[in-house]
Amino acid sequence: LTVRSQAFSNHWLYNFCMIEDIKARLREEIKRSGMTTVELARRVGVSSEMITQYCTTKKLPRLDTFARLCQVLDVSADYILGIDK
Repeated sequence: LTVRSQAFSNHWLYNFCMIEDIKARLREEIKRSGMTTVELARRVGVSSEMITQYCTTKKLPRLDTFARLCQVLDVSADYILGIDK
């Protein structure tokens, strides 16, 4: 690998790990809330399929949806993003 492709590879790996950590914390908080994906989706204003995608695919919510998710789940965005443990 060249230096440039190695840097890209490291950046990609970092982003992948970061996204997986965000998704894991989001899944944990959804479980902790006791809400179904249908109930959470209704309260956030998205489909239950979107909630599932946020937890299982590369898809992340828009910022306004992320803010509503955090509000409904009563969790800090900093925690979900891994800024604050």
